[in-house]
Amino acid sequence: MGRKGKYYVSTPIYYPSDRLHIGHVYTTTVADCLARWHRFTGDDVLFLTGSDEHGQKIERIAKSRGVTPKEYVDKIVDSFKVLWKRYNISYDDFIRTTEDRHSRVVQEVFRRLYEKGDIYKDEYEGWYCTPCEAFWVETKLEDGKCPDCGRPVELVKEESYFFRLSNYADRLLRHIEEHPEFIQPESRRNEMISFIKSGLEDLCVSRTTFDWGIPVPVDEGHVIYVWIDALTNYLTGAGFLQDEEKFAHYWPADLHLVGKEIVRFHTIIWPIILMALDLPLPKTVFGHGWLLMEQDKMSKSKGNVVDPMKLADEFGVDAIRYFLLREISFGQDGNFSRRALIDRINADLANDLGNLLHRSVAMILRYRDGIIPQPGALTELEQDLQQAAAAAVAAVNDHMEALEINDALSAIWKLISRANKYIDEAEPWALNKAGLSERLDTVLYHLGETLRILALLIKSFMPETGEKIWTQLGIERCIESCRYEDAAWGGLQPGTKVVKGDPIFPRIDPEVLAEAEEASRMAETEQQTAAKAGEEKPAEKLQVSIEDFARLDLRVAEVKAAEPVPGADRLLKLIVTIGEEERQIVAGIAKYYTPEELVGKRIVVVANLKPAKLRGVLSEGMLLAASTDDSLGLVTVERELPSGAKVK
Repeated sequence: MGRKGKYYVSTPIYYPSDRLHIGHVYTTTVADCLARWHRFTGDDVLFLTGSDEHGQKIERIAKSRGVTPKEYVDKIVDSFKVLWKRYNISYDDFIRTTEDRHSRVVQEVFRRLYEKGDIYKDEYEGWYCTPCEAFWVETKLEDGKCPDCGRPVELVKEESYFFRLSNYADRLLRHIEEHPEFIQPESRRNEMISFIKSGLEDLCVSRTTFDWGIPVPVDEGHVIYVWIDALTNYLTGAGFLQDEEKFAHYWPADLHLVGKEIVRFHTIIWPIILMALDLPLPKTVFGHGWLLMEQDKMSKSKGNVVDPMKLADEFGVDAIRYFLLREISFGQDGNFSRRALIDRINADLANDLGNLLHRSVAMILRYRDGIIPQPGALTELEQDLQQAAAAAVAAVNDHMEALEINDALSAIWKLISRANKYIDEAEPWALNKAGLSERLDTVLYHLGETLRILALLIKSFMPETGEKIWTQLGIERCIESCRYEDAAWGGLQPGTKVVKGDPIFPRIDPEVLAEAEEASRMAETEQQTAAKAGEEKPAEKLQVSIEDFARLDLRVAEVKAAEPVPGADRLLKLIVTIGEEERQIVAGIAKYYTPEELVGKRIVVVANLKPAKLRGVLSEGMLLAASTDDSLGLVTVERELPSGAKVK
């Protein structure tokens, strides 16, 4: 087991240009999971997150909305804190770069670098990407655009202060070579070594063309460039120049957790600033991969972001946390899809974990009136289960020390699988029927004790779930007071009374969910249409204009073929023709129509509906139907109008 000491972990401080999406939740959940685990192992943890609030982009957005930059960021930052509370993010400090404590540190850092001769004044002329807050020489541009985000850059010419990055290139390379753990994973380390060897240019560290920033202490006509401002937050949060005892305890940081797109700033600019200040470098900077949608990076500009609050409402916070931590190999890109999320919930959470808890508690209630019994003699089955539990505890700790988070969860689920198998092998129902009371006591105790250990292991990843298991086991001690040593076998006291609870992860019917999603999407479309038309949706009835109705392309379609969607009781897949065009439509009408009844029918479809996947099958439109609580009928046309005829 690891040492008891300190552990300082940070996320990037997020830019409040808009609300956060599920990609930001991924980064912060990983940091939270690590912080919780290190607290569990006995470390004194400092977990820092926050907001990066200065810069030209924020100034421009605020001006366009008729508010001050501070008024604008205050509202957005409040939404950050609401999101982190919802996702049970246990940060110890939330730093804002607009706070006085931070401004004082940034100005002093700038002053020290200037007095040392590492910062000098010159004139800058070159290319600047406002969204990335990054300067580029022309040779680094790609097709004349920012190489990081692909967006247009602006030609900037202004008097600026510069930081002598190039003076420290050789020293930084030596540090990276002597400390391979400094940049992780290895692929990022190799990229950064290559970047440094290609030649470092001095860094522009002040601007004069906007005011929204911390003033340069030696020249108040300038504001400090965002990367010195933003990166210095890690010092401010640790107490630099404010609480020297705290700073001496926590610095250097154990882990800066960042997205791969900002690894360069954290592994080149940041360590060189620290070298110039004669401060120790962070132990590890880990550049994790992106969370992708359909293999594309999430971004507001692409319109493919996932709202984490809506996801939490729909599936529950712990289900989302589990999916993010288990599905993605830490360090690599991962793909987010609702289908994969539902599969994980049903297979891992409902079937494996939920079923183990439900079966075990139910049998203790049924056979022993809910009282954890005193175990008797052990058989090879019990010895094997105890060994599996000990192996899981050790494996999780080893994986967490190595930042192998998804592997840590795999180790937990290996124990869950072993416990479910133990039930089938021990057959407690048969023991009860045969009157083998002592043997049954042993089996029931081992199920309860395995669940206790699982609750302790799971709580760093899924805090609410660990608490729910703990509560159903009836243990009075607060689970948050428990430490790694408490995961040793034998901690469950006989005589403890279990508590019957609801299923912790009800199984999700994908068909019902797909129908709900479609209804929600249609309702959202209606509301957006009404908003664009300058109308409000009344509580009882939505009225639309003729222009709104005209946006729908309703067409007559002829059904050429129909068949059930495999594994979906309610869904049929229809092949229809709309004029000369053939399309596939998935509809939840299997309860009311057989495939044979549909072939040859001329139905009415929404032809310009955005394609969607239902149970993994592409649907390129939506048919119209009228329904009551127990009946449904398709909308058809009275006369033999040709396929493709417009309905108006």
